[in-house]
Amino acid sequence: MIRHVIKRLPIDTGVSGWEAISGRAFPVTALERDILADWLIVGAGFAGLSAARRLSQARPGDKIVVLDAGELAKGPAGRNSGFMIDVPHNLSSGEYSVAGEAATKDEIRQNRLAISFASEVAAEYGLSKEVFDPAGKVNAAASARGLALNDNYRKSLEKIGEEHSVFDADHMREMTGSRYYLGGLYTPGAVMIQPAGYIRGLAHGLSSKVVIHENSPVLELSREGGSWKAKTPRGSVSSPKVILGVNGHIESFGHFRGRLMHIFTYASMTSAFSQNEFGGDVTGVDRWALLPADPMGATVRKISKDGLSRIVVRTRFTYDPSLKVSEKRVAGVAAEQRRSFDARFPELKSLPMEYSWAGALCLSRNHVPAFGEVEEGLFSACCENGLGTVKSTLAGMMAADLATGAASSELDTYKNQPEPTRLPPEPIAWLGVNSVIRLQELRAGREG
Repeated sequence: MIRHVIKRLPIDTGVSGWEAISGRAFPVTALERDILADWLIVGAGFAGLSAARRLSQARPGDKIVVLDAGELAKGPAGRNSGFMIDVPHNLSSGEYSVAGEAATKDEIRQNRLAISFASEVAAEYGLSKEVFDPAGKVNAAASARGLALNDNYRKSLEKIGEEHSVFDADHMREMTGSRYYLGGLYTPGAVMIQPAGYIRGLAHGLSSKVVIHENSPVLELSREGGSWKAKTPRGSVSSPKVILGVNGHIESFGHFRGRLMHIFTYASMTSAFSQNEFGGDVTGVDRWALLPADPMGATVRKISKDGLSRIVVRTRFTYDPSLKVSEKRVAGVAAEQRRSFDARFPELKSLPMEYSWAGALCLSRNHVPAFGEVEEGLFSACCENGLGTVKSTLAGMMAADLATGAASSELDTYKNQPEPTRLPPEPIAWLGVNSVIRLQELRAGREG
């Protein structure tokens, strides 16, 4: 008998603005009894729900059950910046870069496969443009160094034949209403999503094919004979095959321990405002999305619906292997985000931040996923390396294909990756990773 006791659960600090403003069309249902299933998926985020959809397409007659420790979109899936990015960048390198041409083209093809999958979700389930918008994204530069980073990135894109446009300061000011930016680099393949709205829309669309139980954390996962049994506080699911879509929490299930970096990022969202509330067009067009030229800088998005707009600012990263951060930490970062926001939009200094939150992501040192059949009948679709919307969608798709024995060139390419490399022991890893992060954030300067 194999038995994994899960002794800790991730903690989500602060209220995500994305979740707070998204609607919900179906009730929360917890697992209250012992049930049998053909498939069990743990985690109802991008990986888990993508795996569920893929399985429902491949095995339409099978019973598929999804368990989530919390409520849909209140966890990490509803706490990101909402960029589905096709052209890769390396979050942990300190700058955007395009690696070897063949590897880069493989990654772009895989990212676009995930985006195509998400586009089918949006079309089939009628997700609005506010939830799923294929508008592209802009790498925004606020300093001479930022312009140089963008120019290096442009050259890399030219080398591999990727479409892009260069924006000058006037274009950036017209788009955002802000005089803060000196230029930008636009790529058209990215999709802007309202992450909480997307997750809830996907779950609602799957509700006729998949059983989803929320507030049902797996406390023990054991295998005896040919079946896995997942115990929750008030019930259990027994199934021959299990897919774990729990990102860095996979370590709590006994796999990839000492190989994954648990990183938290932070965001704040303003209260809603009308376009003319501050005496003119000081925030530009209805919707725009900016990544920083230096990836350790500030990500900024404007969203609009029914004549009202909000702006979201995401800055700062911390390494926290405990899988939790404090309310005090979130409040401290929120104060820094207030200063970043005011520097960009001085006319909006009276506009309050309504929500501030932390969100967990997972990196490996060698930038590979924690993927594969880790035990007989147990599959991992984890470690998104900072691009959770796309990478986790792809991991869920590929895990479902691997578990069902579906052969494809995409799966062959995806699974042909090394295992995440080991981290140094604690506290060396904590000191080293946080020191590197802070140094890179300081180097980002005006981009932050």
